[in-house]
Amino acid sequence: MYAIIRAGGKQAKVREGDVLSVERIKNQDTVSFTPLLVVSDDGTVISDKDALAKASVTADILGESAGPKVDIFKYKAKTGYRRRMGHRQKYTTIKVTGIATGATKKKAAAKKPATTKKKSSAKSDGKAEAAAKTTADTATEAADDAATEEE
Repeated sequence: MYAIIRAGGKQAKVREGDVLSVERIKNQDTVSFTPLLVVSDDGTVISDKDALAKASVTADILGESAGPKVDIFKYKAKTGYRRRMGHRQKYTTIKVTGIATGATKKKAAAKKPATTKKKSSAKSDGKAEAAAKTTADTATEAADDAATEEE
């Protein structure tokens, strides 16, 4: 089973046991993400927002690290303008411990055989029953006529 999560404005495909670096997360031991997509081992895809709201991806924080140094140098010719800066993005290393879908599998309902009898209510005055009988009698008579015409 794998999930696609959003962390720090980026998306990552994760499985249980994966170790990855995400944007810095401060002062926490465990983190929970709401997945954008979940695909189970049998190929079932969960992408419905309501179902994904119940799902979660949990991870433990292993440590922090810094990314590569980015040098910034601004320069304008003939004016004496020079600026030198640098930046190192901070990352948090996490280990995915679990993916919970939160959805329970529904059992298939047993199909009941169709019945042709109508239940009548105690308050009915018999008009509906008479109309139903008349319709049924007309249908059987039409079937009998068609059978005699074929012979």
